[in-house]
Amino acid sequence: MANAKHLFTEEEEKNIIDAITKAEKETSGEIRIHIEHKCKGDAFERAIEVFHKLEMHNTVHRNGVLVYVATEDKKLAVYGDKSIHDHVGQHFWDDVLEIMQNYFKAGKYEAGLSEAITRIGHKLKDRFPHQEDDTNELKNDISYNDSED
Repeated sequence: MANAKHLFTEEEEKNIIDAITKAEKETSGEIRIHIEHKCKGDAFERAIEVFHKLEMHNTVHRNGVLVYVATEDKKLAVYGDKSIHDHVGQHFWDDVLEIMQNYFKAGKYEAGLSEAITRIGHKLKDRFPHQEDDTNELKNDISYNDSED
């Protein structure tokens, strides 16, 4: 895989952000993507750290989901805040990871993330349907970290 900021073309990045926006129109849930070059330790533990760094734990309904990718180390994780995790369980996150891994093995990073976002969005919609007073609590952009830390 390429360095984090060079993984996608401008159009591919726009398509992923559009997938997030579309998924979030159906739910009060929040989805973020974080991509970095290296992950020195466990990807899940790093995803939790990034989740808090991005202040995703501050959503009203505790229904944020972070999809984490470390490009060089080829590590992936999906972390859902308490309310959504309690609803879907670990099996759902494992299925999402498997889908992404299959796409990524074929070099289809945009498609893998878009499919993951769509599936997460459907689950969020089931538990946290869109309400009239919903606001977009978190940015829909992709966050990157190319540093070696």
